Amino acid sequence: VRLVESGGDLVQSGGSLRLACAASRSTFSINRMGWYRQAPGKQRELVASITSGGGSTNYADFVKGRFTISRDNAKNTMYLQMNGLKPEDTAVYYCNTRPPLYPWGQGTQVTVSS
Repeated sequence: VRLVESGGDLVQSGGSLRLACAASRSTFSINRMGWYRQAPGKQRELVASITSGGGSTNYADFVKGRFTISRDNAKNTMYLQMNGLKPEDTAVYYCNTRPPLYPWGQGTQVTVSS
């Protein structure tokens, strides 16, 4: 499975972005998926996850109430709506299964200026 992330950009603090993760195969729909991020000099961390059918989601404490994960299995695509962005959200964002099973994509850069 090839994963391609998109939607990252440079935004001001308090702004919003919507990230997308496109999967190359229909087997995407059977996997629990997650959004991860890696800031410079830090380890990659889990941001949010969603069950295969989209009925249950989980969020890291540092994004609760600000980010929303969703998926459209008919399009083999997952999304991350990010509101109330903070400078500490600056990172490269990746998608993968939860836990990660597939090769990592190139990620998408999110930069939040103060």
